[in-house]
Amino acid sequence: MAMKWTVKAHDAQLVQAIEQHSGVSPVIAQILALRGITRPDDVASFLDLKMTGLRAPQELPGVTEAVTVIYTAIQAGKKIFIYGDYDADGMTSTAILFRCIKLLGGNVSYFVPNRLSDGYGLNSDCLDKLQQRGAELIVTVDCGIASVEQVDRVKRNGIQIVVTDHHLPGPTLPAADAIVHPGLPGGDYPFAGLCGAGVAFKLAWALCQEHHGSPKLPEELRNFLFAACSLAAIGTVADVVPLLDENRIIVHHGLNCLRTFANPGLVELIKLAKLDKKPQLAAEDIGFFLGPRLNAAGRLGQAQLGVELLTCENEERSVALAQYIDQLNKNRDSLERKIIRAANKQIKEQFDPESEPALVLAGADWHLGVIGIVAGRLAQQHHRPTVVISTDPLGNRDGVGSCRTSCGVNLHEALGHCQDHLIKFGGHAAAAGLSIAADQVDAFREEFCQQVVEQTNSGPMVPDLDIDAEAYVGQLTLGMMNDLEKLAPFGASNPRPVMCASGVRLSAPAKTMGADDRHLSVQLEQDSVKIRAVAFGKGEWVEALSDTEALFDIAFRPVINEFRGRKSVEMHLIDYRVSESVVATA
Repeated sequence: MAMKWTVKAHDAQLVQAIEQHSGVSPVIAQILALRGITRPDDVASFLDLKMTGLRAPQELPGVTEAVTVIYTAIQAGKKIFIYGDYDADGMTSTAILFRCIKLLGGNVSYFVPNRLSDGYGLNSDCLDKLQQRGAELIVTVDCGIASVEQVDRVKRNGIQIVVTDHHLPGPTLPAADAIVHPGLPGGDYPFAGLCGAGVAFKLAWALCQEHHGSPKLPEELRNFLFAACSLAAIGTVADVVPLLDENRIIVHHGLNCLRTFANPGLVELIKLAKLDKKPQLAAEDIGFFLGPRLNAAGRLGQAQLGVELLTCENEERSVALAQYIDQLNKNRDSLERKIIRAANKQIKEQFDPESEPALVLAGADWHLGVIGIVAGRLAQQHHRPTVVISTDPLGNRDGVGSCRTSCGVNLHEALGHCQDHLIKFGGHAAAAGLSIAADQVDAFREEFCQQVVEQTNSGPMVPDLDIDAEAYVGQLTLGMMNDLEKLAPFGASNPRPVMCASGVRLSAPAKTMGADDRHLSVQLEQDSVKIRAVAFGKGEWVEALSDTEALFDIAFRPVINEFRGRKSVEMHLIDYRVSESVVATA
């Protein structure tokens, strides 16, 4: 299905003003203007990513109180447990505070819940087990802000608890000994976009200053914080928080620190991801290679091993852990592809995706750890809100579903109108989860589709594609790309620029590549200038992109590809159409 292309209009006078007052190139000025970064101070802070741009950790709400509780416990030799989460953000958060407290002489251990058996957040049974193991202080990372009852339970048992989190708080805050949160109600912290690992990094920084008695730290503590910054960068990118403000600084410097300060476990994972020969890592390397490997451990119930990898100093054990986690990622990929094949077969046999407002699919024993990824892939493939439900044929558990949106449909709102057919649901506008009885799936499907129709006013569900600029293939030089890279790191809220080119030919028919022919590679040509393009996850385009006589319009993200020491510009294709199409201008 074609996307609706909109080339963003830019204010030529504003672009020129940015060029003049900030001394940047026209292409940088145009992208900055389109993203609303126009004032000289804002441009300077966006482009100048010095570590000094990070706010003092004590400014983060709750840090001062948390430092008092934690450092007092360290000095008293109390048994401290870091209670983490099972995704990459939770693992990196756990690793940061565990390594920090251990370095400062604390009696510390960590616990990460099992995604498949313990669920998200603070689990009462797990907390009881920590009490049995002698916990005197529990520090949560990347979770806990909504766990009011569980925190009360911990306090009643005579255990101190510090909550560090970044998720939205509920109407009532937990009665913890301290809460560290960038968006704490009543707080005035100017940037609420930190992820769990970013919050943990700030708290670790403050603990180091408390330990040394000065903001200026000795080499050992500085080196630890550089290592912690690299972990925070992984958590920041993997958790898809905005790459703006402090997050840009954390990711920029964290990427640089990965080479020098990564522990042996992370070094081995970087090798297995084939990133060790890359001279400079990018945020996309975390997003496509490191983050998915760590998340695979969590999805398959092995998050504890992910934290062990990030804290391991033994080289032999590091190799074993990295290899095991890499294999888990392959297993996750295999499970994902198997379910996608089954889901697409179900779509083909039972539904017409062109006429269905939404897709609600159910399969027996589809793995709970990967149905969220599958829902996201199918929503992207079919441009429909998609719900993927795993049922239990033996009836020992309720059906569990993951939902992903498309075309601007608000999932949380839609599910709210379907709750008569659900046991429970939660999440937000773009992603959600639910529990459902098997005999309610058909009724839920009908109601959910109706809610999507009402949200979209029965109009055609065509995804929008905002394009930053039109370009000729000949303009895509290494010089221009080096200029664009000044806007990095790219990610959420600061995506890699999208461009389009018109009247492009195929030098040769497209070819598929990768496992199951999932991806596509094609050589393009315009005005005798040739360029390679790849389309990830779009192997099905191969037949349509076979006519070497036709002219195509293409939408793409330009990137620098480095192979055997040689750099070149290539395109990551997003969409295509036969030429002479009308492109709207915003």
